This record gives sequence, structure tokens and C-alpha cells, in this order.
Amino acid sequence: MCRFQHTAMATVFEIRCSSPDERLARQAARAAFDVVDRLEQQLSRFVENSDISRINHLSAAESTIVGYDTMQCLQLARLIHAETGGAFDVSIGTGFENLVLVPAEFVVFAHADNVRLDLGAIGKGYAVDRVADTLEDWEVNQVLIDAGFSSVLALEPPSGCESWPLTLSEPGDTSVVLARIAARQRALGASGVRKGDHILNPRDHTPVRTRSAAWVSAPRHVLADISRQAGVEGSPTAVADALSTAFMINAVEDIAAYCRRHPELEVWVLDGALRHFSATEGASPE
Repeated sequence: MCRFQHTAMATVFEIRCSSPDERLARQAARAAFDVVDRLEQQLSRFVENSDISRINHLSAAESTIVGYDTMQCLQLARLIHAETGGAFDVSIGTGFENLVLVPAEFVVFAHADNVRLDLGAIGKGYAVDRVADTLEDWEVNQVLIDAGFSSVLALEPPSGCESWPLTLSEPGDTSVVLARIAARQRALGASGVRKGDHILNPRDHTPVRTRSAAWVSAPRHVLADISRQAGVEGSPTAVADALSTAFMINAVEDIAAYCRRHPELEVWVLDGALRHFSATEGASPE
């Protein structure tokens, strides 16, 4: 088993792969991490003159040209924003609706001042998806990819195994396993408040404290199909990440309704008890 790590986007990306050719796997991982570094230069609000930094400095009636990947993330963010009733909002309530996206021209136009974007809840997942694309281009397919353990994509399992084993653990105590997932061609996104008040409800700008964690998982093709509704290339981990953030905020009936609209999607939320949602189960305690 080969393991490769790379620090970017304020987290650690890890590739675990089973390959008979370790040299090829290492080259593929290096190419994949180069993609992550390139994405960080476009998507991070902390990078001067990144696409997101330029958007954040737009005044009303101004516009800027952005790269392909930035536009893909913004289109997907807009779709999830609409599908979750505004619970997922990369502007955190500063007016995402005041930005006009022109995908064909890669232009973002501002209708108002002071719109501030942060793609932290979608950018890492999008980067994991592009890592997977790169590895598959290199024909390195028996792979598990994660970014900070919260954005996870399982491709094919190692030879002789049916799946990659994933666990959902008590925040802050990985020895307490809440649920187990057998992952093959499956994405997982996780959000939580263990690291502080970094998840804000965009509706009232208050920190989320009623839930300690949320997880979203589904087959890769199911989540990729959701991203394609926004005209975005298959980005299952980005979708899982965005939904896990939204489901830290959405009411349980809204989560259950979303699962009914998207068969094969599974959601777990921890708000004292662990609740499990799927198209057939609604909300059930684990």
C-alpha cells in the first residue's frame, strides 16, 4: 500500500493506493498534488489576486474574469444554495444572489458592494475530485483520497477487497465509532464544530451550535449527477461537502425531503443522538 501526503488549502491531502508500480503511483500523486496547488491559487480567499480575492474586491457594477475551475465551483455552489433553501451559502449571507455568473465568458458581475465569498466548504471537495480525475488518467485506480478526513472519495478497493472501510466517529474522539461505511466508488463529506464557531447560519449570521456534526455519503455517480445539473463536470465530493455543511443548518424535515428526492443518498446528523436519513428511512436513530 502506497501513501502520499501533501499540505494545501489549510489541510492535508492524502492518497492511499494499491499499485504494483510504486514509481508510477508516486508520479501520479505528484501530478495530482500539482493540480491541488493550482486550484488553491484560484480558489483561496487568502491568496492575493486569486479569483476569489478579486471577486471579494468588486464594487457594484464591476466584473472580473475567472478561471474554469472557479466558475465550476461557483455554479455548483449556486445550485446547492438553491436546493438547500439558502442553508449552503458561500457568501455567508453577504449577498451571493448579487453576483451574476456568465459561465460562457468566465465572467462574474457584481450587482452590489461587499459580497464576500469563502469556498472553504466546497473547494477541498472539488480538489479531491480533480485529484481522482488525475489519478485515473494515470490509470491508478485502486485509490482512497481524503482532504483532512472530511472530504473523502473512494475509487476501486485494493485487490482482494470489496471496499474501503470508512468510519464516522465521535467528534474529537476517533475511538468512538458511530457508523461504518463500505466504500467503493463512493464519496463522503463531513462537517462539524469541533474546531470552533466556523460554521455560520447565513440566515442570521450566528454560529451553528445545535448540531456537532453532519455527514453525507452516496455513490459517486449519484452525487456527480447532482453536480451536472449545474453544468459542472462530475464533482461528487464537492457536492457531499456542500451538503454536509447545509445539513448542519437545515431542519430535519428538509434533510429527509432532500434524501427522498435523491435516492441512494445517506445523511447522518449528530445533535445529541445520531440520526440517519435516507430515501427509505426518513430520520431514524442509530
